[in-house]
Amino acid sequence: MSDINVLIRILPGNEDIGLPVKMTELASGFDLCAALTDPLILQPGERALIPAGFALAMPPNLEAQVRPRSGLAFKKGITTLNSPGTIDADYRGEVGVILINHGTESFEVRRGDRIAQLVFQTVPQISLKQVPSLDHTERGSGGFGHTGF
Repeated sequence: MSDINVLIRILPGNEDIGLPVKMTELASGFDLCAALTDPLILQPGERALIPAGFALAMPPNLEAQVRPRSGLAFKKGITTLNSPGTIDADYRGEVGVILINHGTESFEVRRGDRIAQLVFQTVPQISLKQVPSLDHTERGSGGFGHTGF
């Protein structure tokens, strides 16, 4: 498998945050750190957009997905909204993470805290073709739990 180059620009004032990092050799996600100026307290039920301090340039066949960190979700009830959050190949702004506190206690986010992970996925080029009808399947139009729990 060939390497795919993704360009990353650390935004001014965030040099101390550094690049997203894989915590193990075979990890699929790069940990994202909070690039907050001041600590932020997330109360139970609250959400906030946390800056990550960098911008990306990806090739057209790639997307980046912002996903929760499993440890934060399990231990503290902290996860990401709009999960996975999609960063399109043509977006050049600062990457941000929408965190929500589903826990029962307040949670402090500090500069440099690992708050989410970034996973890259290839995106096929799709052409939609309008047709007057679709083929029939055993499932048909059944959805949203139609086969039980």
